[in-house]
Amino acid sequence: MNGSVNIEIKAGIGTITFFHPQSNSLPGEILNLLADTITAAGQNQDIKVIVLKSEGERAFCAGASFDELISIEDFETGKTFFSGFAKVINASRKCPKLIIGRVQGKAVGGGVGLASAVDYCMATKFASVKLSELAIGIGPFVVGPAVERKIGVSAMSQLAIDATEWQTAEWAKQKGLYTELFDSAETMDEAIDKLAEKLAASNPEAMLLLKKIFWEGTEHWDELLDERAGMSGKLVLSDFTRQAINKFKNK
Repeated sequence: MNGSVNIEIKAGIGTITFFHPQSNSLPGEILNLLADTITAAGQNQDIKVIVLKSEGERAFCAGASFDELISIEDFETGKTFFSGFAKVINASRKCPKLIIGRVQGKAVGGGVGLASAVDYCMATKFASVKLSELAIGIGPFVVGPAVERKIGVSAMSQLAIDATEWQTAEWAKQKGLYTELFDSAETMDEAIDKLAEKLAASNPEAMLLLKKIFWEGTEHWDELLDERAGMSGKLVLSDFTRQAINKFKNK
């Protein structure tokens, strides 16, 4: 596998780290492994709180793997690929543990979806965001509900429509995606460690009930995100999208 997902458990804190050499992009295999790792961490009695992060310095997550997108040749393959993002979002939503997100750099497409699916997200000032899907002929259909839940319809539609423009980390904080911004990854990590340690010592039942309240109204997301994956799976087969992806890849 070209990439990895790892988990480290220490003092009640489960730190899940994903990596891909292409700016932490997410091929299907990584998506499925990430979803399974989040689900397993939620069931692990040794873990009280989860931290979700990626490797590297300037890219949190580049979203969908262009190499995999361009290789899709039929609807079922396309839907299966986009269902990977649905699995990660739903795994985060259903996880009985609170999840802290660590966003050290730029987040694109599915990366914005990941940042939206955690329960508390910290970022550096370098963590700009962009939903670039429309620029390659599809749309942020699968991640859209998670992004909309976090920052509202107006801000989500701004990202989705102006698909080639970055919005700053400060913009994302003002809209509610990030809770706090830091000048460096080091100061962010200190704050994450401090919060994670507090949560690891908190009442697990109280945190579970809080999480259920936070995610009220999303109980239909298994069906909703499956339907949205089908939208993307169909569009990715169009000539427009295939040409747009190739153009992006060749830049």
